[in-house]
Amino acid sequence: MTINELQNEVVEEFSVFDDWMDKYQLLIDLGNELEPLDERYKTSQNLIDGCQSRVWVQADYADGLIHLQADSDALIVKGIIALLIRVLSGHSPQEILDTELFFIDRIGLSDHLSPTRSNGLLAMVKQIRAYALVFQGKG
Repeated sequence: MTINELQNEVVEEFSVFDDWMDKYQLLIDLGNELEPLDERYKTSQNLIDGCQSRVWVQADYADGLIHLQADSDALIVKGIIALLIRVLSGHSPQEILDTELFFIDRIGLSDHLSPTRSNGLLAMVKQIRAYALVFQGKG
């Protein structure tokens, strides 16, 4: 699936709920379904600057595609990074760099996050794009 198809899938999944408490619960559930990140990747190098919570993102590059893994010590943040992984992992650096992440606004996430969580979300996206830039140079 393309990144935009995956984003549309996320939008559809969240559109089932009108109440933001249900959407937060979905985020928490998505975070709980995230594969645990191997402890060897929980390093300061993989820690996202700008997040109030601790968030680690590990990016690997194989066969022209970026594969992302992550973890967080906060439930909602873990759900947010799970969404980013779902949408962006398994795609080429160029696809990631060319994509506008519209699902964040369409599901209403940007309107329902505290300023510190919003900054953290931007920091996560920025870090994933930075990995894409680095891997693009290796491609």
